[in-house]
Amino acid sequence: MAPGAPSSSPSPILAALLFSSLVLSPVQAIVVYTDKEVHGAVGSQVTLYCSFWSSEWVSDDLSFTWRYQPEGGRDAISIFHYAKGQPYIDEVGTFKERIQWVGDPHRKDGSIVIHNLDYGDNGTFTCDVKNPPDIVGKTSQVTLYVFEKVPTRYGVVLGAVIGGVLGVVLLALLLFYLIRYCWLRRQAALQRRLSAMEKGKLHKTAKDSSKRGRQTPVLYAMLDHSRSAKAASEKKAKGLGESRKDKK
Repeated sequence: MAPGAPSSSPSPILAALLFSSLVLSPVQAIVVYTDKEVHGAVGSQVTLYCSFWSSEWVSDDLSFTWRYQPEGGRDAISIFHYAKGQPYIDEVGTFKERIQWVGDPHRKDGSIVIHNLDYGDNGTFTCDVKNPPDIVGKTSQVTLYVFEKVPTRYGVVLGAVIGGVLGVVLLALLLFYLIRYCWLRRQAALQRRLSAMEKGKLHKTAKDSSKRGRQTPVLYAMLDHSRSAKAASEKKAKGLGESRKDKK
């Protein structure tokens, strides 16, 4: 290539951007969620929950598929399908008259209910979801255990014990704060009463002082008057004595 001629190959920066967009960009796969296991009693019903997360909006072509693999079995059979807004119960197996659709596609819910449980229903149920164009992802499985009487699980007992302990602690805290509130309220009332008594004493002291202040000039006036009367009587007596001497 001659010097100064334009290059026909893409620039390194453009090539890196193209590579990152085509190869390195992560693919958002659909994610399906179910319980790990559920328990049911013979003759009762159980709900098999299934939900999903997808990077796409809920499509009109959204579909749910439930498959069942018996306990100890190797092959899984389709027992339920939802597509184009309609549920379809497969006419194969023992669930064809015992399955009920309770899902809500708009809430990304594909749950079903199995009625009239029997020991033969023990096994693994698989939920598969497709939300075109988001169709890549793993299924999720839930194992069903059917008992004569559903046993109380350790987690339930532990949760009940923890809940009881927390309830006792909360009740103790409530009583503590209630007693403290009543004590503080009583102390405040006593403090107000003492303050009122102190103010009453000060007011009474000031009133007595004012009364004594008003009485002092009166006492002084009375003393001056008595002194003046005494002096006048003494002077009068002295004058009478001198007049008597003159008469003699």
